[in-house]
Amino acid sequence: MIKRNSLLISLLIGILISMFVTASASPAPAWKIDVPLNQALVLAGGESSNPREYDPATTHGSGDKLAYSGLVSFDPNLNITPDIAETWDVTDGTVYTFHLRENAYFHNGRPVIAQDFVYSWERAVSPAIASDTALTYLGDIVGVKEMAAGQADHISGLKVIDDLTLQVTIDAPKPYFILKLTYPTAFVVDQSNVEQGGEWYREPNGTGPYILAEWTSFERIVYQANQDFYLGAPSIPFVVVNLYAGDPQRLYESDEVDITGAYSIERFLDPAEPLHNELLTGVGLCTGYVVFDTTHPPFDDVNVRKAFSMAFNRQQYIDIVMGGHALPAVGLYPPGLPGFSYELKGLPYDPAQARELLKQSKYGGAEGLPPIVYTNGGTGSYVSADVAALAEMWQKNLGVTITVENIEPNYFFEQIYAGNHGQLLSGGWCADYPDPENFADILFHTGSTQNSGGYSNPALDALLEQARVEQDVTKRIALYKQAEQMLVDDAPVLFTTHSLSYQLVKPYVKGYVFTPFDIPIERYMWLDGK
Repeated sequence: MIKRNSLLISLLIGILISMFVTASASPAPAWKIDVPLNQALVLAGGESSNPREYDPATTHGSGDKLAYSGLVSFDPNLNITPDIAETWDVTDGTVYTFHLRENAYFHNGRPVIAQDFVYSWERAVSPAIASDTALTYLGDIVGVKEMAAGQADHISGLKVIDDLTLQVTIDAPKPYFILKLTYPTAFVVDQSNVEQGGEWYREPNGTGPYILAEWTSFERIVYQANQDFYLGAPSIPFVVVNLYAGDPQRLYESDEVDITGAYSIERFLDPAEPLHNELLTGVGLCTGYVVFDTTHPPFDDVNVRKAFSMAFNRQQYIDIVMGGHALPAVGLYPPGLPGFSYELKGLPYDPAQARELLKQSKYGGAEGLPPIVYTNGGTGSYVSADVAALAEMWQKNLGVTITVENIEPNYFFEQIYAGNHGQLLSGGWCADYPDPENFADILFHTGSTQNSGGYSNPALDALLEQARVEQDVTKRIALYKQAEQMLVDDAPVLFTTHSLSYQLVKPYVKGYVFTPFDIPIERYMWLDGK
């Protein structure tokens, strides 16, 4: 989810390699293993001081898909594919019966059974865990909302038929439901591992294609291939994430890492550059935006929201802040997502009209606006280039001065979800699955956990609720297009950019495929001649 502007760039650089698989700054277990580097995929990464980011139930990112897994996944072609669930049946569009694999084991050798998913999902939605994502991805299951509200002790829509059969009942026929189960909140965890307490996530008893074999804070994380993985042992024996080892692009150029995001883009795009053929590009399913808190002045007025949007020069922003390497976003859906349309009528850059709209607002122009605070992920008093560019445009075109407050990045999302932010905040979204519901409904339906600006529009809600259960694909996409136009017209956010991705990949790394959102790609890859 996501995390645009400076936060978006960080996410895109790490989208392949799960660099957010991070650690707390407390002492790590004192084990080390010998890793033959010619048998290892070596990456660069960092650590977080927030322990909730390591728990599949509470992470705000795309999770650790090396150590953990769930019922279903995506393959490199973004097809939904069986994972721990070998097959499943759907009855009346609302009852899913998952048949688990007989050979699915936790890393300690214990078989995975249906009750493990019941435990994992009930833990994720429990009030004690207070997950920011559980309702988003599991909330369609009957009884989840009641348990999350503390009104029930169990999820009534889950039923264990036998050790290898799990029945899941959802509240209405929703074509996208199965896609949501690829998100970490739906991953399985081992109850005895979790309930040992402390930093259990540093020694996770997962089910994924790799075993977390070493975690030395500020040094490295080592994953070792799970030889008993139910889909077959990965071809790459080790994945090593070197922590805080230096600038990733420079590490790549000195052959110290095998894959990284590139920032010297013009250089690598030059055919004369020796590393030109190692650059892979792609369009991410991401949309950057600035959130207007519609529950507080002045952005409770649509004319103010439109004024701030129309005072924004996208092309100038892309040229200066993004070095020209992004696509302008006039709406919510990124190119490549079902529902994206070039016919969308966005709000144009028009400073004169923006000033007129501000005058027409109930605040009567810049002089009548209250003090405005912009909340960003950062440290100290540093103002990032993207926020500085926005502030300068608003000052120049509207005569509005904003105050920037930074929240330590490791705790940015927790503070946002808790409502501790200004009237403007950095935002954006990257797809978790390729469906417009993942954008329009999750981000803008009234009361949605991810609706950080508190936006509420009953007409939009009705349209989104209709789209949820529409079984005709053409009609369903048409509804989401209508929803997007409503969002543009009501301007609950200022749309900025759609992201482009630039990855450097060593020639001996085989099987790499750029995917616009995170999948467990490492298990599909191999090393040839490293």
